[in-house]
Amino acid sequence: MAKPRKTTEATGAITLRNLPEPVARAVREHATRYHVSLNKAVIQLLEGALRPGARKRPIRDDLSRLAGSLSPEAGRAMERRLAELRKIDPADWR
Repeated sequence: MAKPRKTTEATGAITLRNLPEPVARAVREHATRYHVSLNKAVIQLLEGALRPGARKRPIRDDLSRLAGSLSPEAGRAMERRLAELRKIDPADWR
């Protein structure tokens, strides 16, 4: 049996059919965000998914991962601190 060849060079073309719309959208968004071609975006996404220890969840650049992460007590404490910061001191506007 032939031993698989180790290489980092391109090995050919692959055609993807019936790509689900959310996947196609994610590829287009990646291409736009990183200013690369769709082909390069697919390669980058596949390489990232195959990397040891790769994230299993999509990468987000917003704060949604923090939503609901505070305990009720910590949330109330944060609201109290924020309320203090929102106060306007008239002396600052003279």
